[in-house]
Amino acid sequence: MNQQPPVQASGRQKAATAGSDEKRERILRAAEALFDAQGYANTTIEQIVQQLGVTKPFVYYYFRNKQEIFETLSWAPAVACFTAMDFAPDDDRPAHVKVTEGIERLIHATLEHHPSAFFPYREPQVYRPEYLAAQKDLANHFYDKLCALLEEGRKDGMFEFNDTKITALAACSLPGFLYNWYRPDGRLSQDEVARELAQLAWRVLGLRRTRKRNPA
Repeated sequence: MNQQPPVQASGRQKAATAGSDEKRERILRAAEALFDAQGYANTTIEQIVQQLGVTKPFVYYYFRNKQEIFETLSWAPAVACFTAMDFAPDDDRPAHVKVTEGIERLIHATLEHHPSAFFPYREPQVYRPEYLAAQKDLANHFYDKLCALLEEGRKDGMFEFNDTKITALAACSLPGFLYNWYRPDGRLSQDEVARELAQLAWRVLGLRRTRKRNPA
């Protein structure tokens, strides 16, 4: 599966260095805060420049335009979330163990990439078709892995559910709705939120404490 962003950075930068990576990161973090606070449409390159205390050529050296910054911010959490069910080929743990770990990874990745992980939910109209196609490929990769593990776990007697795809989508919609209510400074810590959501997701998946015995 190709995990490269749908478009590479297209500013004047020719090769990445430690210094250039640091400067790109400064731009991304400043833009992320502005996008989060006031939305994509209300954020301008001029505001990003003012936030950084630099000139426009500084930003355009690394990024072609505002949309590329927005998509770059969104791509990292997309990869982190949609590779959460990837396990080493020689990982022979039971399917239900992998599913529970993968769900935890998904939730933690969503929270750790706040607020960029929420941008696709908040402003889906911003992205180019090429970006959306690449993101869909990642999502399909994730759900193919998850559904295969769920069916294996059901055969092992560790899950109880009916339709595999609907069950997978329902469980993973829990972290998806975080954008409606999650606040980093909220009542629960990030780890506490992740733990609560993981347990709810496992209920949706019909995770059993003990293996279901097949009738004789």
